[in-house]
Amino acid sequence: MKYKPYDYQEYATQWILDKEKAGLLLDMGMGKSVITLTAIDELMFNYFEVSKVLVIAPLRVAESTWDEEAAKWDHLKHLKISKVLGTEKERINALYTKADIYIINRENVKWLVDKCGKDWPFDMLVIDELSSFKSHRAQRFKALKKVRPFMKRVVGLTGTPAPNGLIDLWSQIYLLDGGERLGKTITGYRERYFLPDKRNQHIVFTYKLKEGAEEAIYEKLSDICVSMKAEDYLKLPERINNIIPIHLPKKAKDKYDQLERDLLLPLKDSDIVANTAGVLANKLLQMSNGAVYDENGDVKEIHNAKLKALEDTIEAANGKSVLIFYSYKHDLDRIKKHLKRDDLTVLDTSEDIKNWNEGKIPIMLAHPASAGHGLNLQAGGNIIIWFGLTWSLELYSQANARLYRQGQKQNVIIHHLVAKDTMDEDVIKALEGKEVGQEALLNAVKARVRKMGGNENER
Repeated sequence: MKYKPYDYQEYATQWILDKEKAGLLLDMGMGKSVITLTAIDELMFNYFEVSKVLVIAPLRVAESTWDEEAAKWDHLKHLKISKVLGTEKERINALYTKADIYIINRENVKWLVDKCGKDWPFDMLVIDELSSFKSHRAQRFKALKKVRPFMKRVVGLTGTPAPNGLIDLWSQIYLLDGGERLGKTITGYRERYFLPDKRNQHIVFTYKLKEGAEEAIYEKLSDICVSMKAEDYLKLPERINNIIPIHLPKKAKDKYDQLERDLLLPLKDSDIVANTAGVLANKLLQMSNGAVYDENGDVKEIHNAKLKALEDTIEAANGKSVLIFYSYKHDLDRIKKHLKRDDLTVLDTSEDIKNWNEGKIPIMLAHPASAGHGLNLQAGGNIIIWFGLTWSLELYSQANARLYRQGQKQNVIIHHLVAKDTMDEDVIKALEGKEVGQEALLNAVKARVRKMGGNENER
């Protein structure tokens, strides 16, 4: 296929060509892969600046997205790609295969660094989903930090660089510039731009920005990072968010209310204990979906109201392909058992992605964490059903962007199965308000405790 780039894609490719350290903060679906591959091709065969490129990506993206993207476009088909995946023997064979681009999943970054050591062979690094390196304590960050000086060019790609706030930026930008802009240490970064927020004596749990710090950080990064929003550059079909209210049976709602009230739900053979806000929220979301793990790890079924609603929603799709996001293993098992369909597929391999996009899969189940980054599924359908919800705004946004992205021809309908008067409603409210993660969870739990007349400090 002949590549006819949008103006913003040409701009972004040139950004990489012009800068040895480049951050592309592009919304999902804007073509980060083809932009970067085009720049790599130029740098390798016209500029003669790089000879061996390492791409680090989430596993499913590493398995399929980059090599498929190169094979898709006429001007990139000559690029030789080796996927450093699989068993250690397979990874070693791939590593010593002659190629232009080597792709590895982020879980094996430490292995690669340990394997190559000072004989690091790559002169250019591309980090697909840079935000997955937001923790300065993670082994993958520490390993990559060691070999960062050996690479002349680094490109970071992400649509969500700071899903939990600007505190997450330090380690990501360090991998781009070695600490030139935000400092050599996370401690220094915090001291310059943040104040302690929530703490327990000397232990600080969260930080808040100093006055003017946000603008100062953006100014520091403006020469190497470019940010683009899809709505500013792409004409996408309409996205339709639909809430499907689920009324729990009285017996199930009574059990739900009891757990919420007492943090203890006596069941026939065991007790479910929720002694922290996080555990409580998790248990309540499980119960909203219809089943819950007890303290022995066994599944206790509570109701099938969501399963019936899911079946009705699939039927209402009138034969169109449906992508279903589930939260827990027991959700997956119960959905498969309830639907009893031979044409149901659980997203697992690159072959599943191919079959979905070719219209061969009418119903596909996926966990949002396994479909969260980089997968192109827009050719296979336009209907999403959230059976179970997630507190993670990043996972939620990334999962929806598998269908709602460049190349989608139809309006995208996103159904949310929401159990009435349960934690489901708090999650939806948080997602709609773009609240994030643990903070939204804790606020929701505290609000429910207050509503019931309790004292959250005692909980």
